[in-house]
Amino acid sequence: MGERGSTLQGDSSRSPAALPRVETPRTDGGCYIVNRMDGDIMSPATSRGAFHMYASQFQTENSFSVFGWDGPFTDSQGYHHHLLTHDCFLITEGAMLVYCDGESRMLYPGDFASVPPGYVHKPTPQGPITRAVPLISPADWVDFFRDRTVPFDNVMFPEFQGEERKGTMAEVLGEDWKEKYDTYPDVVENVSEPAAWSKKDAVIPNETKPYFLKFNTGPRWVLGGVTSRPFITTKQSANKFSISSIEASSVFGPTVLSRKITFPKIHHVFIILDGWMDVSINNEAPVRAFAGEVVFLAANTTFSISFENKYVRFWSYTSGDGIEALIQEAGETIAGAALPDKAPDVDEKKLRAVAEKLGIRIDE
Repeated sequence: MGERGSTLQGDSSRSPAALPRVETPRTDGGCYIVNRMDGDIMSPATSRGAFHMYASQFQTENSFSVFGWDGPFTDSQGYHHHLLTHDCFLITEGAMLVYCDGESRMLYPGDFASVPPGYVHKPTPQGPITRAVPLISPADWVDFFRDRTVPFDNVMFPEFQGEERKGTMAEVLGEDWKEKYDTYPDVVENVSEPAAWSKKDAVIPNETKPYFLKFNTGPRWVLGGVTSRPFITTKQSANKFSISSIEASSVFGPTVLSRKITFPKIHHVFIILDGWMDVSINNEAPVRAFAGEVVFLAANTTFSISFENKYVRFWSYTSGDGIEALIQEAGETIAGAALPDKAPDVDEKKLRAVAEKLGIRIDE
C-alpha cells in the first residue's frame, strides 16, 4: 500500500495532476479518483473485515466519511448507540442484517438503512462475502477503526482471524473508549426475526429519524435526462449530508451536468457502479472514470460530467445539498423505475432560480 495520497503511475494523459488516480486519498485538499479496492485501508482488531476509506475527515472537513467495507460473516459488533454520530448502511454485494430501534431488516444490494444519533443498532454482515459502502457523520468517528487497525497482507480481507485480532475493546483502545469514540454498548433481549419489507419501506420521512429503504423505491426526479433517487437528503440528516443514486445515458447527449458547475461549500463523492463517464475539473482535460472507481470532488471545484455509456449509475454522497438537490428542485418527478426513453426539456429559468437558491454556479 502506498503512502497516504500517493499517485498511481501510468499514462498521465489519462489522469492529469488536477484529477489523479491515487492509491490512497489526497490530504492536500485536491480532487482524485481511487479504486474501490484501494483507499486508506484498515482492518481493526476484533474484526475480520477490511475498511477502504475513500474520503474521511482529512478530505471533507469532518463532515462525513465514505468507505467500502468488505468481509465475511461476522457477529463481532454488539448492540450500541451513538450520542453524536449518524450511520448509514448501503449494500452492494451479499447481505447485511441491520437492527435499529426494535426493528430488523435483511439488507441486500441497493437496500438502505439510516440510523441517526441516539438509536440502538447493530449491523451484522451475513457473508460469505458482504460488500457495503456506508457513510458516517461526523467523519472522525472512523478513528474507532483507524486506531485499532492491525496490519494484514490479504488481497481482500483477513477472512480467518488470528490471535493478533482477538481481545476486548478496552485492551485495544483503553478504558475510556466509549466516550472517546462516541460508542456506547447496549443490552437488547428477545430480538425478533427480521421483518419482511413493506410499503412503509418505500418512502423516506420528512424528518431525522430511523428508517429502512428498499432498493429502487422512494422518490425519483429527473432533470434533462439525469435522474436522482435519494436514499437520504438533508431533511433526514439534520442538514448534514445526502446520498442519492444518480443515473443517466449517453443516448441523451449533453446534460445539465455537462455544464461547468461549482458548489462552493459542498464536497461530493461518487461511487461508480455501472458504465463510465468523463469528469473534467477546473477547465482541465476530462478524465474517464469507470465502474469500480470512486471520484472525490472537493468543495469549490468547478466540474462537469459527460456520460459516455448507454447506462451510467453512481451513488453520490454529499456534505449538504449537492447535485441531488439541483436535480430535485430544478427537475420534475418521474413515475417509472427506469430511465426515460427521451430526456425531458430543461426549464432554464427554473434552473437559474434553483442555482441561485442553492448558492451554486452553472456556466455553459
